[in-house]
Amino acid sequence: MSTVAETTARTYEVKTHGCQMNVHDSERLSGLLEDAGYVRATSDEQADVVVFNTCAVRENADNKLYGNLGHLAPVKAATPGMQIAVGGCLAQKDRDTITKRAPWVDVVFGTHNIGSLPVLLERARVQEEAQVEILESLSVFPSTLPTKRESAYAAWVSISVGCNNTCTFCIVPALRGKEKDRRPGEILAEVEALVAEGVTEITLLGQNVNAYGVEFGDRQAFSKLLRACGDVEGLERVRFTSPHPAEFTDDVIEAMAATPNVMPSLHMPLQSGSDKVLRDMRRSYRQSKYLGIIERVRAAIPDAAITTDIIVGFPGETEEDFQATLDVVRAARFSAAFTFQYSKRPGTPAAVLEDQVPADVVKDRYQRLVEVVEEISWSENKALVGRTVELMVAEGEGRKDLATKRLSGRASDNRLVHFAADFSQVSEDSVRPGDMVTVEITYAAPHHLVADLPIRSVRRTRAGDAWERRTSTPPAASSVGLGMPSVGVPAPLPPAANACG
Repeated sequence: MSTVAETTARTYEVKTHGCQMNVHDSERLSGLLEDAGYVRATSDEQADVVVFNTCAVRENADNKLYGNLGHLAPVKAATPGMQIAVGGCLAQKDRDTITKRAPWVDVVFGTHNIGSLPVLLERARVQEEAQVEILESLSVFPSTLPTKRESAYAAWVSISVGCNNTCTFCIVPALRGKEKDRRPGEILAEVEALVAEGVTEITLLGQNVNAYGVEFGDRQAFSKLLRACGDVEGLERVRFTSPHPAEFTDDVIEAMAATPNVMPSLHMPLQSGSDKVLRDMRRSYRQSKYLGIIERVRAAIPDAAITTDIIVGFPGETEEDFQATLDVVRAARFSAAFTFQYSKRPGTPAAVLEDQVPADVVKDRYQRLVEVVEEISWSENKALVGRTVELMVAEGEGRKDLATKRLSGRASDNRLVHFAADFSQVSEDSVRPGDMVTVEITYAAPHHLVADLPIRSVRRTRAGDAWERRTSTPPAASSVGLGMPSVGVPAPLPPAANACG
């Protein structure tokens, strides 16, 4: 039975902060709410239920949440029946502190019980008091929950949750728990069901995605999974995030190189180029191992675009340590880097380390790092000018597309390309998100590429058909599907080929 009266369907909005795991969890929260009878609010109306799916990785995550909650306090006071819920990693960490600091919040739920949201909202409404429910471990794998996917052509597929690492700067393992792996057959069943619906690109998700298989004792499970995705008919692009250098073995590199639909892009977090800082961070690899991985990836996949994460100003970081990070950046030649100034997170070992780096020093190093990163990424992008690339047309990737009369898409290496909507040399006069176009790169910037010549070719796809169906027909009442479909489970993955690592 629906928990919301059908005669007056209540509206909802989910606000997402943080990583790709949170983005995918928000798809599940939307699916749960729609399954319970709620309707997504339009952009010009105030939702009856506002859900914050939070992040706890950086200090400003707290400030951002409580700032947003403060903004909503008068709105809620003037809107009878409005409810506010807070979930995700910050909720798992702060628990009832949230309702103490923001007593107008109705529901607080954690990372292990997102499926409880509709019931908690109804309980808070009936009992007229805040509901705080935090579980210490996962009761149901999230992929069994209803999911309202944001894209018709590309989808997240969770293969594991949690993390067994103990990085001293990271709060996530304490909030997400130990790693839990889905069985390969369940993952492939979801992938095949998504492809049947028109999806042509999937991204395999895990907190430490290449450690997949640790729970059931198969060290090559991830490379087998990549190869098995290569056998799914109609699946054109496979990506994954985020791996950990310590467990990134040669069988994964071989699977990437040998599986045509596994894209030549790799996000490989560095965090620091200093062996001393890596040791203090409790990252179980060193500079030489990291650069060895990059070298082997480039040997096997010459056109691979490699991106990374880097933290500046970790406690005890010296100028020599920082220079070691710059050395790795110059050697690895990343196509992009997500750079962060270290901030203390209560509950992490690093928060109580001595030798905290002064803020002005951190800021200076951060600016110097960004300059080097952008110089390299711009140089790497300039080398692509004149090259012909195939793009998957994207929705919402180009904020200036309307003004520039361009469209946007992602190349196989995940680079963002803004291209002219010039169909003068092809028979088609339009493209849809999910369709494929071939263009020539004419200009490079540090963070994107431009293709201003006429489109060379257009390939209309099942993914484009799926996008068109979604946007042209109103959704049916039962349109929310399960993240783990009730279709036949494929046969177990075949044994891995002989590989070192």
